[in-house]
Amino acid sequence: MNSRSKPSCRLVVVGGGISGLAAAHRLLEGASRLNQAIRLDLLEAGRRLGGVIHTVREQGFLLEGGPDSFISEKPWAVDLCRRLGLETSLIATSPLHRRTFILRGGKLLPVPEGFHLIAPYRFGSFAASPLLSWAGKIRMAADLVLPRRRRLSTGEDESLAAFVRRRLGEEALERLAQPLVGGIYTADPEKLGLRATFPQFLEMEQRHRSLLLAMWRDRKRQPSPAEDHAAGPRYGLFLSLDQGMQRLVERLRESIPAPSIHLGCKVVSLRRHDQARNWEIELEKGPPIQADGICLALPAHRSAGLLEGLDPDLAAKLRRVEHASTATVNLAYSAEDIPAALDGFGFLVPALEKGAMLACSYSHRKFAGRAPGSGALLRAFVGGALHPETLECNDRELIARVRRTLGELLGISRAPLLSRVERHPEGMPQYGVGHLDLVAWIESRTLQWPSLQLAGNGLTGIGIPDCIRRAEQCADRLLARISRRAP
Repeated sequence: MNSRSKPSCRLVVVGGGISGLAAAHRLLEGASRLNQAIRLDLLEAGRRLGGVIHTVREQGFLLEGGPDSFISEKPWAVDLCRRLGLETSLIATSPLHRRTFILRGGKLLPVPEGFHLIAPYRFGSFAASPLLSWAGKIRMAADLVLPRRRRLSTGEDESLAAFVRRRLGEEALERLAQPLVGGIYTADPEKLGLRATFPQFLEMEQRHRSLLLAMWRDRKRQPSPAEDHAAGPRYGLFLSLDQGMQRLVERLRESIPAPSIHLGCKVVSLRRHDQARNWEIELEKGPPIQADGICLALPAHRSAGLLEGLDPDLAAKLRRVEHASTATVNLAYSAEDIPAALDGFGFLVPALEKGAMLACSYSHRKFAGRAPGSGALLRAFVGGALHPETLECNDRELIARVRRTLGELLGISRAPLLSRVERHPEGMPQYGVGHLDLVAWIESRTLQWPSLQLAGNGLTGIGIPDCIRRAEQCADRLLARISRRAP
């Protein structure tokens, strides 16, 4: 240790998903910058790192078991990739086939140009779309004359369903908002809190009174009618890595000294210890670990289990964050075995269609390098808050159900060249009505444990950039605390 460096301390990160890896990497970065000697331990209960991020190569196909991309509009993932030397590996979505379909009455209908999440930028293309009936379109247009709701006071919230129903009508909720938003949160819109998920729509209503007016005015303020703003999902904002999302996990692992990583290491409880070592971490196997600071990079309910004996009230609040289970089904085909043109990035299935899946991506259309030249790769998403019963099937039954749906919609009758199911039990937090107030209580409560930080996607963002941001904030707070210690 450098004679001028600060006294060594031991920091522990529990959880080896993207949050835990990002926290560990940030701790090492920050310790070097502060000339702070640390001993770092990353404890992962499973046998691999990455959590839901998992890329597999098989027969020339690149199969993503979890997220296949992240949004660049939130800069934290891009910034991390640059610091890891992965900038040249970043790829955008293919410029061809940039559109998405929604199922209605057994037909896949394109999302109209200029439609973003719950409302259109361009009313002309939307008016011509068969996705909504004329009665539904007229009801949506009523948003232009409806009054704004009074501003919500502190502690008030509104569900996404209530907001869309109030501004745009029932049909817009069922046929557009639910499948488009469900593709992000796999949630029940009746329970999804608007303030925690789409606060920009509340702000639009307050500033412009009408959502449609707000979106049209926003588009006019753009310096040019760029395609990304014209297209609903703004496809150009999504990035991946040329070798798959697993490359981010691998590069983070490479940046952490091998002795610091402990796989198959399950933590069962946390206890306070003496002043020299503030924490005692009890493991399922092996002696306990003494630590000066801890970052729990876990689902909220798992963090709750570890904190039960230390702070029952905090644990109870963490358990109020509900989670939904999902699964990804990858099916690889020869392109000639798919009669449909697949002129898009995939499709979404509204809950009222009662389909076997939430959505399906045409992965080989979306990103380069996902299938060999003669291949096609389809990625179906199943389960979620509205269809938990789907996951009661075993893998073979799940694949069969997905194949039947793809046969009906895309005309596929041949068996896939390969298939792979990855399940994510309780992997998607559900930000319910009042979630921000719950988070505020949790954040306030953890102030009494300044050497304990809560990362993960259960509190402030489910996407990869949000997870990275929170993990890095947790790491920075731990470093700030130990750097203030007297030498």
